[in-house]
Amino acid sequence: MSDPKSMSDERFLAAFLDASMPPAGFDHLGHLRAAWLLLQRRPLEAAVIDTCEAIDRLANRLGVPGKYHRTLSEALVRLMADGGAGDPALAWPDFLAANAGLVDDARGVLATHYSDEVLNSPAARQGFVPPDRLPLP
Repeated sequence: MSDPKSMSDERFLAAFLDASMPPAGFDHLGHLRAAWLLLQRRPLEAAVIDTCEAIDRLANRLGVPGKYHRTLSEALVRLMADGGAGDPALAWPDFLAANAGLVDDARGVLATHYSDEVLNSPAARQGFVPPDRLPLP
């Protein structure tokens, strides 16, 4: 399989969804790209479910199930949607430029909505926990 960064959007999304993505695609930017692709193609709730389930499957296939964090994953997809990820006129590079905080400091962005105590809890890792600070958009 080729380098995930050079894959077409269709190949990248297919590999992400069927858990055949190589380890190089299992990183923060890869998760954001997959969520962006899903938000471009599906309604928000379906994109949230599909993104979270695919990250969980891929983490398990790669032998790192502890890397999956449901609340973090779902909150980021919802924040991406609020940042325009579902807008078909907003290309991937433009989305990244407009939402640099989600790329460079996702935990910092999430800190607006979640305390460390809530975000780092076992409950938040296993299932979605609503924010204890500001509501998600």
